[in-house]
Amino acid sequence: MSYPSVPIRHIRRLYSTTSSAISISQAKSKLRNEHDPDKALEIYSSVSKHYRSPVSSRYAQDLTVRRLAKSHRFSDIEKLIESQKNDPKIIQEPFLSTLIRSYGRAGMFDQALRTYDQMDQLGTPRSAISFNALLSACINSKLFDKVPVLFDEIPKKHGVVPDKISYGILVKSFCEVGSPEKALETVKEVEKEGVEITTIAYTTILEAFYKKGKREEAETLWSLMHNKDCIDVIAYNVRIMAEQGGKPEIIRALIEEMSNAGLKPDTNSYNCLMTCYLKSGMVDEAQKVYEGLEEYGCKPNAATFRTLVFYLSRNGDFEKGYQIFEESVKMNRIPDFNTMKHLVEGLVNINKMTEAKELIRTIKKKFPPNMLNAWRKIEENLNLNDIDAVPNEDRVAAL
Repeated sequence: MSYPSVPIRHIRRLYSTTSSAISISQAKSKLRNEHDPDKALEIYSSVSKHYRSPVSSRYAQDLTVRRLAKSHRFSDIEKLIESQKNDPKIIQEPFLSTLIRSYGRAGMFDQALRTYDQMDQLGTPRSAISFNALLSACINSKLFDKVPVLFDEIPKKHGVVPDKISYGILVKSFCEVGSPEKALETVKEVEKEGVEITTIAYTTILEAFYKKGKREEAETLWSLMHNKDCIDVIAYNVRIMAEQGGKPEIIRALIEEMSNAGLKPDTNSYNCLMTCYLKSGMVDEAQKVYEGLEEYGCKPNAATFRTLVFYLSRNGDFEKGYQIFEESVKMNRIPDFNTMKHLVEGLVNINKMTEAKELIRTIKKKFPPNMLNAWRKIEENLNLNDIDAVPNEDRVAAL
């Protein structure tokens, strides 16, 4: 069956590249670090026909779609995905499910549902695999109220039998609309029917109870999870995050408890401890946690740098904040716009114009022009337009 969309070969022509052929693993690595949507599309297009595993295809495709979606390139997303419906692998449910998921990543649920409805025409069998892809697309499109509706309609219409992942997504939809009680009720009902409930589903409900301030219900659920032996690092991190506004000793005790249980605290665990120290004004202790991440067998992630830069800027330590920013650039984990905005404004206020200019220049190198309009306005407001006058070019280039 043919579709009136631009074939992938035309997309390749639009975004042609002179770079030499790269392996699939190299492509995925490049896509993780590439924020320019055109370059991301170049990378994906150059290797997309070589993907044999739906998992590999899904991962690379999702990264490419995310880059395009951030730049509101929805027509390009549709061309990219629709062109793949002419691929012989379309009759394989896992392959088609990657297309549904990618539409969901872009918040294009109507197109995701249309693709699911086309499965009969395309000759693709339906099972929980594609059903879960559709439910996930619904979640990613923020249409949480629609998940229970689909859960009621699709099995009746197509004879699909939901699995434990399906119920996990249903649980998430209830939690997202602030109804962890309904989610827990659903879990208890389906468990009686012999359906296995995953640790992820329980953890989702646990987090929702904490977010609603229902600590007693959360602790009761934690005891239930403990009895069912379905507690992992993520579940512990949910408990730890709920204590970020309290005393650091409580978080330290939870991290120790986690270790004693045979679970390895991860970067997020230590980020919570660091955040707790910073909220308590204990900057030196937070710095020690950051510097000790490697010793703990962890690496800083985007949240690590964002938290440090934010609190250092709020405390007026803009020079230290700038040093942390430089470290985030080396690891390709630059904090979000609002965090960086406070930092650059602070640098200007203490007359660190060189650092402020270098910061914006570095960001301009890391992100495509169509994502930098807000930074241009900041440049104008702070009189930082003369970027070419920045000294220490060697240091900036090294980033």
